[in-house]
Parts: sequence; structure tokens; C-alpha cells
Amino acid sequence: MKLTDLNRDGGIGANSLLLQLGDLRVLVDCGLHPKQTGRRATPDLALLRGKRLDLIILTHCHLDHLGSLPVVMREHPNTPVVMSQPSRMLAERMLHNSANVMLRQKAEDNIPDYPLFTHEEIERCASRFTALPFGSAKKFHGGKDEIEITLHPAGHVAGAAAVELRHKHRAIFLTGDVLFDNQRILPGAKFPSGHFDTLITETTRGATERPTDRNRAAEMARLVTSINDTLARGGSFLLPVFALGRMQEVLTIIHDARKFNRLAECPIFASGLGLDLCDYFDEITRKTRQLQFSKSAVRELKLKPLPRQLKPGEDPKQNALYIVSSGMMVERTPSYTLASGLIGHARNTVGFVGYCDPDTPGGKLLAMKSGEEFLFETAHVKAKLKAKVERFHLSGHADREELLEFAVQTGARSIVLTHGDQPARDWFAQQLAAKAPNSKVLDPVPGKEYQV
Repeated sequence: MKLTDLNRDGGIGANSLLLQLGDLRVLVDCGLHPKQTGRRATPDLALLRGKRLDLIILTHCHLDHLGSLPVVMREHPNTPVVMSQPSRMLAERMLHNSANVMLRQKAEDNIPDYPLFTHEEIERCASRFTALPFGSAKKFHGGKDEIEITLHPAGHVAGAAAVELRHKHRAIFLTGDVLFDNQRILPGAKFPSGHFDTLITETTRGATERPTDRNRAAEMARLVTSINDTLARGGSFLLPVFALGRMQEVLTIIHDARKFNRLAECPIFASGLGLDLCDYFDEITRKTRQLQFSKSAVRELKLKPLPRQLKPGEDPKQNALYIVSSGMMVERTPSYTLASGLIGHARNTVGFVGYCDPDTPGGKLLAMKSGEEFLFETAHVKAKLKAKVERFHLSGHADREELLEFAVQTGARSIVLTHGDQPARDWFAQQLAAKAPNSKVLDPVPGKEYQV
């Protein structure tokens, strides 16, 4: 098998892998880098130009895996695209939102490349999306060769799939983004055990040591306690969340707490794409039984919409809970604007419940000490950190120890490291050298073709 990482910068970003098995070329994911703009945010699709592409596989609908899909589909108009059924139900909505965001960024930042695709183009693309049920093998043919594909539930987020590929007598397994723990609304990953010739694994949390005294249930309880403590001292609690997956889980946790009288009465503000996706999650629950989510929980919380115009640097003083995007507190998002007014007051708390890239505003805030000044550059606000900043271990990614254990038990001849910053990949490379000495470990350089 030949493998090329098309993510220009490596790490976590515009995730996209090109695999060649015999005469078949398969692209796994085609994401959009959250910290880049214009064409620079896409994978390096020039490496596909003039070449036949036989199949595109989407592992899940987060934009770092999905966001450039219409671009590669435009350049390869006859290539089929397969994904899980929940992903098929979510992909169009996520892409339409991305097109809207790019139109806004074009106006605000004068980015000539935007939008990378139009709403009409998304609708044309969607006719080529094929849902493949979990656990159901399907064969795809090239000129001479064929491969067999099976998708496996990967936890992480609704529709997330690991990919099992079989070509002749060779078995290849791609974890995609994976979480083995059960979430409140989504069961954990269910991977096949036993041998694979090649394993391609995510490494997101490779630099994060597993907390020995914490589990997901305890972290949910700690979150509710922290919200209550904040409300009791007259403050507001900001929860920056990802619209897909994390908002729906957090809303369900908050609903459970209120239902059993564990959460103090307060206004709850929420808005944006995450609320719209609650309808999709409800439909996925009813049609596939692969989620446990009900939009009745959202109705019963009596959520309030955010004010139309949030004023940077101003504390709304609502003694409230805010559940808003973006999860990494990216510039010009509601969580970013709200934080610019909240962090300067000791009564408030900002709580993070998912992965935060160290270079994003959320990652930088987590690294700060009390009393240091934080510059909200695009909001033109500088504030001294007095609020509490908390991290709750409710990540959608598996602990490194669990992924390492899975990798070792596969007995794979080759293990390829993907979707992780360099320190995370380095940890896996070091551990695998000690615990799987017979496996060749590859940390691919972007754009370079490898024989695996």
C-alpha cells in the first residue's frame, strides 16, 4: 500500500489521507484547517491532480475531516463518497453552515478565495453521498483490483466511523477519531479485536497523561458542582462547546442535573448551529438507534437566545449559564466575545469540556495564570484574568493508554501515526518502540509518498 498525508501542515488540521491499494486510489477525509484561511486551509489536493480517484471515505462530520469535501468532489466529479448513515444525515447541514461562515469571513476579512464552494454545489455533491451501515462489508472495484470496506462505530461523535479495508490478503484499519468511553448520548467505540497488517491511528491525546482519579461520570458531576458554585457567588458560567456533539451532550447533562434537582435555577443561554443540530440528533436517534438524544430535553430547559449584539468586554451580569460555540473560543465567535467580558471578574467561570488547540484563544486562556492579562485581539479588549478557568475531562478522544493498548494487540506490521501534534506523536512512537518492537512506526511527512 502507498500512503500520502495531504494535510499540508501535519498535526491536526485539514485531515486527509491518500491510500493506493493495487490500482485503486482511496481518499480518507478531506478537511478544512481551523487556523488557516482560503486555499491554504484545504489539504494539498494538487497531489491528486491528473490522477484517477476511485473512492472517497468520510470518517465523520467535524470540519477538520469534512470541510473541503466539495472541493475535491468538484475536481473528481465521478468519484463516489461513502460514510455512515448518521454522517449522511449530518454532512449537508455542516457544509451549508461552513459556506455561510466563509461568506461572512470574506466580507469581514476580504479573503478572495472564499467561499471555497457554494450552497448549490453542496446540494449537487449530496447526491453522490452513500450511507454504509456499520458492520456491513461492501466491495469497490478499480480497473484490476477490488477492496472490501467495513465501517465500525468509533464513538467520538454521531456517525464517527473507523474504517477496515481488505485488499487481497491484507487487512488495514484506520481508527479515525475515536472514543472508547460511553458518552451521555453516544456509546463508545466498538472495534474488532485481533490482527491487522497495518494500523493507522489518531494520536490526539498522546501528550496528555490520563488523570488517575477521574472518570467521565465524576467529571460530569464536577461540572455541575462548579456551575452551582459559580451561580452561588453571583457569577455566570461560560461553556464554550463544539456545535456538533459536545453541545448536545452538555445540554443532556444539564437537563439530567435539573431534572433531579442537582442544578440551581438560573437562565440558560444557547444559540447557533449546535441548537439546530439537536433536531438532527433527535432524528438520528429515532431512525438509527445509534444515539440517545431527545430534543424534548432542550425544550424542557427553556433555553434563552443570546442577545443579537454581544458587546465585547462587557459582563452581561445575568448570573446565568452560557452554552455557546466555539469550543476553542475562536475569534469572533459568541464564546470569544462573552469571555472578553467575563474573565475580568472573580465571580465568573469559563469551563472547557473538549480538546483545545494550544494556539487558539481557548488554549491560551487555559495556559494562563490568574492576574495575567489576556488580549482579545479582534474584540479590541485587554482583560486581567480574575475568573476561574476550569478544564473538565469530557473529551471526544480516547486516552492515549487505551489507543496504545489497541495498537499493541493488533500486532500490526506497520503503524502509522496521524491526527496529533508532534509531542503527541512522539509519545506514541516512543511507547510503541518499547511495547511493539516488531512493528514499524511511521510518522508521515506531509506530501511524501510512503510504501507501507
